[in-house]
Amino acid sequence: MGEPEAGRMDDTEQERERKRRLVNAYIQLLQSEHLDSRWKAAEALGDHGDESAVEPLIAALNDPFVDVQWLAAKSLGKIGDRRAVDPLIPLLKNPSKWVRMSAAWALGKLGDPRAVEPLIETLKDPKGAVRKDAAWALGRLGDERAIAPLNVVVKDPDDDARNAVKTALDTLQKKKPVPAP
Repeated sequence: MGEPEAGRMDDTEQERERKRRLVNAYIQLLQSEHLDSRWKAAEALGDHGDESAVEPLIAALNDPFVDVQWLAAKSLGKIGDRRAVDPLIPLLKNPSKWVRMSAAWALGKLGDPRAVEPLIETLKDPKGAVRKDAAWALGRLGDERAIAPLNVVVKDPDDDARNAVKTALDTLQKKKPVPAP
């Protein structure tokens, strides 16, 4: 009876080792001279969710190509390690709307209150898709400081942003404590 258990443990250990090697290979590919390799590695690292990729992905936020930056930001949100919060916040002002969108989304996934004020500022972004992701993130963060700023943009001209604002407000209103009679 002991052998099947040992065999499963070996399989599990082998699988962990295989995943570790794969993650390390993707981390190395983040340094590739080939753009396709870097953006694919940035995306794959988020899918693997391994925390050893956090620092290399944070470094990839400074890649010269937007494709790598936005996928690195998205992957950091998927991994969920709060070390990424401070490096992601400045990306809310990146020239690329794709980077701003993924930074807002990632900050919402990370759930850290340090992102509330920068996300509130992002509600003023000229791109509706960015405002939408900022509103979604604020709703997800659940911080009451976002209620008044969201109410200011509740009639956003962009349908998707407006819907995200309303959803965020609904979420925040439900979390708000009801005063005692």
